[in-house]
Amino acid sequence: MSTFFCRHFESWRIRPGARLACNLTSLAISASIAAGFLPGAQAAAQSVRPGPSDDFRAAFATSQDVAEGKRLADASCARCHGANGISTAKGVPHLAGQRAVFLHQEMKAYRSGARGKSMMADAAKFLSDDALIKVAAWYASLDPAPPIPVAMPKTAGSGPDPVSAGKAAAAGCGSCHGEAGISSIPGMPNLVGLDPKYLAAATNAYKGGQRKHDLMKALVSGLGEADVSNIALFYATQKPGRAQTPAPGNVAAGKAAAAACAGCHGESGIGAGATPGLAGQDAQYFVAAMRAYKDGSRADPLMKGPAAAVGDPALADLAAYYASLPPQAPKVVKTLDTGDWAQRCDRCHGVNGNSTDPRVPAIAAQRADYLERILNAYRTGARKSTAMSAMSKVLTEAEVGMLAAYYSQQKARAVVYVQLPARP
Repeated sequence: MSTFFCRHFESWRIRPGARLACNLTSLAISASIAAGFLPGAQAAAQSVRPGPSDDFRAAFATSQDVAEGKRLADASCARCHGANGISTAKGVPHLAGQRAVFLHQEMKAYRSGARGKSMMADAAKFLSDDALIKVAAWYASLDPAPPIPVAMPKTAGSGPDPVSAGKAAAAGCGSCHGEAGISSIPGMPNLVGLDPKYLAAATNAYKGGQRKHDLMKALVSGLGEADVSNIALFYATQKPGRAQTPAPGNVAAGKAAAAACAGCHGESGIGAGATPGLAGQDAQYFVAAMRAYKDGSRADPLMKGPAAAVGDPALADLAAYYASLPPQAPKVVKTLDTGDWAQRCDRCHGVNGNSTDPRVPAIAAQRADYLERILNAYRTGARKSTAMSAMSKVLTEAEVGMLAAYYSQQKARAVVYVQLPARP
């Protein structure tokens, strides 16, 4: 049974009699990290290699394989990825020092069409599996790209804390909605007691025109994604209270009518996630919103039917009932900063993005524009991976930019994989 281990360069030694084991059948890797990398290092190993069906062949390429890989790469890949695997083209990744097994797997995915139609798919479809292995081995043998400093984007995780940033961004909202989000003007909604996901979605609906309101659209049109997120978080953290506005209507009758609404909005009008809380809401705003769902000026198939079933007299009663209820502060998830996100990414991609698993790509010193493009592809589902989709779907565009900039500035380290003989 063969075993192998990997080491980040520079200096590595095996003490006489030491056992550095990692069973290929379990695909687990014993690895350690040193301080730098050995210039000109090759991901080469012994001439004894795994069987032809084993995806780990690229990690154990011979020096002849690497030389042939250079010839193939110069002819097929260098125009886009650079003569030494260091790209100068926007959105095109560096390949120098990348993990050989990962490169082999990715090129096979392009060749099979799993990555869709692209220049890469066109280039890879003419290469045999043996050629892909040799190209992967060549690029893995090269010195990685040096980190390139880029400006870290301002996000919810940088600069002032998100709540303070949200308070500053919401400075213009107080004249209508109250300084702390509790309305005292009839027709102006309370903003407290709402889940930040709902409030952000509602703000973006005004911004995009899905909710028809010319004044609101003009007021929010200049807000960026981080601003909208921070404003929603600011109001979610304020002490909740009922709107300080009149609520004509029969509260008892409204309570009876509200039984049909409890399935989504809760028996006490406490919403969660994308479902708005109604407790303590301004009555006039509530009636106007229900009428908008009725006539279709607010397009929402889930609300159109229930709103159409409520007549105008009953609307006033419902509004009075919900206005009488005390709102509750929503549960707010801690906002993660750059370090928090990086710790999560490092679990698979290695410390500071230097993977020690030959199947997992190193992302240290990778081009920021490429990392941003790929993360957004996983985030939107354009690129498929169960693990990557689960990690990236919760990221905002701003957080994607932040992570891409962070990893592009990390020092990349080369890795060698050495095959060891089985114990007698």
